[in-house]
Amino acid sequence: MIGRLNHVAIAVPDLAAATANYRDVLGAKVSAPHDLPEHGVTVVFVELGNTKIELLHPFGANSPIAGFLEKNAAGGIHHVCYEVDDIIAARDKLKASGKRVIGDGEPKIGAHGKPVLFLHPKDFSGTLVEIEQV
Repeated sequence: MIGRLNHVAIAVPDLAAATANYRDVLGAKVSAPHDLPEHGVTVVFVELGNTKIELLHPFGANSPIAGFLEKNAAGGIHHVCYEVDDIIAARDKLKASGKRVIGDGEPKIGAHGKPVLFLHPKDFSGTLVEIEQV
């Protein structure tokens, strides 16, 4: 069902500093910051040859990333994202297997402009999992 690793998301307390580390220290190509108010985040994508790193920073008062950073002040890995061909079929199979989809169970448009869903970390060894239709 899952395909390639699309990205690893890292919550960061200082987006400019994290971006500079990847761009200036590690020599990676990074995107400009992009605000996603509907998700409560500002994102920067670090382009790698085989995947991406998504740097996440809180945007707005109700950002889920703010809560994460309260518990992890230095930041850290927030989630991993896997590609799926058909997000509805993937959702239905996951739910039939007893896995919990976070939210109302309906896909939302993610940072790449494609449908995404998040899966409960307690069902995946403590890891928040995002699936994205490609």
